[in-house]
Amino acid sequence: MTIPESQSGATPAAAFDAPFDAIIVGGSYAGLSAATQLARARRRVLVVDGGQRRNRYASHSHGFLTQDGSGTAAIAAEGKAQLMAYATVAWLDGTAVQAAASSDGDGYDVTLADGMRVRGRRLVLATGVIDELPPVDGLAERWGGSVFHCPYCHGYELEQGAIGVLATGPLSMHHALMLPDWGTVTFFLNGAFEPDGAQLEQLAARGVTVVRAPVARIAGVADVVMQDGSRHAMAGLFVATRTRLASSLAGELGCTLEEGAMGPFVRTDEQKASSVPGVFCCGDAGRMAGSVAFAVADGAMAGVAAHRSLMFGLTPAA
Repeated sequence: MTIPESQSGATPAAAFDAPFDAIIVGGSYAGLSAATQLARARRRVLVVDGGQRRNRYASHSHGFLTQDGSGTAAIAAEGKAQLMAYATVAWLDGTAVQAAASSDGDGYDVTLADGMRVRGRRLVLATGVIDELPPVDGLAERWGGSVFHCPYCHGYELEQGAIGVLATGPLSMHHALMLPDWGTVTFFLNGAFEPDGAQLEQLAARGVTVVRAPVARIAGVADVVMQDGSRHAMAGLFVATRTRLASSLAGELGCTLEEGAMGPFVRTDEQKASSVPGVFCCGDAGRMAGSVAFAVADGAMAGVAAHRSLMFGLTPAA
């Protein structure tokens, strides 16, 4: 079934009345990837997107095959353009605020913030997470530019320079031990974490300098200014953020959540199926940690699995 377009190129409202084979909530990398698999299976697909990519603060993406160094927005835009070339795909700019099982038991009703309601036989949640930064002056303004969370995404570009790790808790120890492969590391504890004896030995073995004095603010490119006025010039700063789900839909549907090292995420099986039959989850909302490459892979799996379930029926949920 194709979705007709008006002469202006917009999908007419009537096209949204009939149930879709699948609704993808979230049109970033994971959602685009999931939708593409379903579109290539000639299924009728709707993508609902609120336009808030997690990595919108970063100008470039790294470590994604064939797209290393490409603009984050450009990758998403090209993915959307390629997806929308498939005649069975529709797109809605908007926020999905509610989802519930359809009254006939065959799928899910999704309600948008403007009151519009759409139905799909399968539901793929690619809703992402939100990073919560510690309240240090100057940190949020540099997020994605010179303050990062993923060494594999941004460490290489620091050219083996001075790298700071701002502690937020025990997970920061992992950052501090990893990052010497990318530069000279200073670990700013800032009262958020205190390594024990064994951990101090590990840090020393990796050549990490430990600074316990309290941090006042971040200045310059990524300089760490202490409360006593001293200043540590850094090429970049890494922070292990706390994350929370960007949407409440998974919880409202009854999907089982797990508590990861960074925050909660939706539990899925190896095919990205959630604990609720017919609901799949991919990308950062469905894994403990992520990247563009992981999101695209997750989305491909979720899209294929959703299609298989449409053909062969639902398997026991995760």
